[in-house]
Amino acid sequence: MNMQTGSTVQAPPPPGTLEDMRLSIVMMRDILLKTMFRKNLEQVSEIAEAICLPIAVTQELVDMARQQKLLEATGTLNANSGGVMGYQLTDAGKSRTLDALSQSEYFGAMPVPLDVYRDQVKRQSIRNIQITRDQLTNAMGHLVLPHALLDHLGPAVSAGRSILMYGPPGNGKSSISNGIRDAMGDRIYVPRAIEYAGQVITVYDPIVHSKAEVEVDDPNSLRRKRSFDTRYVRCERPTVITGGELSLDMLDLVYNPTARTYQAPLQLKSTGGIFIVDDLGRQAEPPQNLVNRWIVPLEENKDILALQSGEKFEVPFDTLVIFSTNFHPNEIFDKAALRRIFYKIKVDGPSQEDFLKIFAMVARKKQVPLDEAALVHLLKRRYPEIDNIYANYQPVFLIDQMISICEFEGIPYQMTPELIDRAWANMFVRDEAIVR
Repeated sequence: MNMQTGSTVQAPPPPGTLEDMRLSIVMMRDILLKTMFRKNLEQVSEIAEAICLPIAVTQELVDMARQQKLLEATGTLNANSGGVMGYQLTDAGKSRTLDALSQSEYFGAMPVPLDVYRDQVKRQSIRNIQITRDQLTNAMGHLVLPHALLDHLGPAVSAGRSILMYGPPGNGKSSISNGIRDAMGDRIYVPRAIEYAGQVITVYDPIVHSKAEVEVDDPNSLRRKRSFDTRYVRCERPTVITGGELSLDMLDLVYNPTARTYQAPLQLKSTGGIFIVDDLGRQAEPPQNLVNRWIVPLEENKDILALQSGEKFEVPFDTLVIFSTNFHPNEIFDKAALRRIFYKIKVDGPSQEDFLKIFAMVARKKQVPLDEAALVHLLKRRYPEIDNIYANYQPVFLIDQMISICEFEGIPYQMTPELIDRAWANMFVRDEAIVR
């Protein structure tokens, strides 16, 4: 099976009628009134854009509000409006809008019912993706990785299951996680908001979601038919990265008591993409507790969230979870937790040969000429001091240090045993007692 690409992710079709929306008529009508009120809109084309519905469906909603005497036609707006009808709130409409705003401040894009969103999640599932060795290698092109690492990584990513990467710090576990994201390269559809039991949960988050290229509308074709339901935003597959700040309550719905709406938790925002828990073991919560929270989602592809009322409900869990830690897994997990993490991959420091490859690659990129005497000094004099333990971060660190020294001294970029020693001194802190 070829990797699923943006063109093969089936787009959510735009609704054709109000009935297709599968939302309560009162909720849709109130969002229409609140949006017109808050954004001061009068034309159906502007309103349709604001509530993210086709013009025909928006007109249906406007006509219904008119029948209920909540909106009235203002006649054609002006000579420049091309004879387009305008609408405004009646006194009864304003009264209803203020009442609706007191119940929920939400206005704008119509939410997508949770059940409808569930169908879209299946259409664009992370588990539909098959990544080839070439795609993974190209995405990791800036990293020098042992061949065997890709042997383990490829099947793990293609399975769309959980991955635990462990090993000493500074060897690119975070870079590998980002490379996995880059290898996916396709687009999915993220709802601006979803609805469950009359409650609105906002999902699209510009901080987490990277909008794909913006479609430019043809100004001569105002009624151009959208190719998908614009209640969704077409995005790159999302990546949520958390580190030591991750706590269990960040995985719950966030309720805004002023707006009386909810915000999706991190794992729901990452649906169809990757959730990276970096530096596992550095959080205030014990790693075992964090993994226990993921057990049901990881095994059953669904998560349980709770409303303010205490009512619990299921949402899809369609996320590749990557745990990354500098601890040995046996130190931080019991056997039951380890069994539930599908793939365990050790990311070790490079061999001396790979270290030299990385060093040469970084030096070339940063335009620092290689010097044989300096390299021999580094490998024969310095590395034995730390038992010849190489790490992927060290070439960048040492070369950046030498560049800073050259710039300070006003000399051309170069590499000498003396510069190696000055750079090395900054990489490690000597053990000594500090008198206070």
